[in-house]
Amino acid sequence: MDMSKSYYPAAQQFLLHVDVVFDHFHVTALLNKALDEVRKAQQQSLNEVDAKAMKGSRFLFLTNYDNLELENKTRLEALLAVNEPLYLAHSLKEQFQLFWEKDSVEEAEHFLIRWGIDALATGLKPLKRVVKTLSIYREGVLNYFKHRISNAGAEGINNKIKTMKRQAYGFRDMEYFKLRLYHLHKSRYAFVG
Repeated sequence: MDMSKSYYPAAQQFLLHVDVVFDHFHVTALLNKALDEVRKAQQQSLNEVDAKAMKGSRFLFLTNYDNLELENKTRLEALLAVNEPLYLAHSLKEQFQLFWEKDSVEEAEHFLIRWGIDALATGLKPLKRVVKTLSIYREGVLNYFKHRISNAGAEGINNKIKTMKRQAYGFRDMEYFKLRLYHLHKSRYAFVG
């Protein structure tokens, strides 16, 4: 599940013998949000010329470094070289990817503690909030290493449904909507022209 303030307490209260696992997509989103807050704060503190150089860089910071093309890596590295808070925040975001590769709960917990200490040492408020959130939801984050499950499939289906609804500008007929859902995964090809 995600780290919803209403879902998690309800699950703890009513599902006593169930391990809650927080999906790593939502943990990564939490880190990306913190990095984006640091980026915005740094961009606002720059003079007009430097702020213009950073404009349009959000994608560079939020994409995994390994997935960037060479020219984007070069641009990102140039931006990080001249901005220490962004460098620190981006480095910690990238380092956190190693968390998901740990072999055991114990290794993951040790990594989480070390990463949290490093994040707090930066003095960046968004990263401090991430550390606080991860410490509150620590058990659910670490439960990933017991079960190795993700709700990525459900998230993908939800995204397809939202896209279909948006493309149709909504549905007034619920029966037709249900029929469309049954055929959600079938490819439809159309010839252009």
